Amino acid sequence: AEVGLGQRALHRRSLSLFGYGPKTLARAGTPLAEVAARAGYADQAHLTRDVRELAGVPPTRLLPD
Repeated sequence: AEVGLGQRALHRRSLSLFGYGPKTLARAGTPLAEVAARAGYADQAHLTRDVRELAGVPPTRLLPD
């Protein structure tokens, strides 16, 4: 996997940290600020920091082009 985790491990960690699976977080067209708010973050910066810590890359690297 690009982030060093298997698909199931990434899904479990994403659910644990954000309350959403990676596909929900990566839905095309949903601004990261909105994703952050839905997941209970104060702002996009906090979400970005946690994603980078979890996956080793910023959220934009995990999103489809």
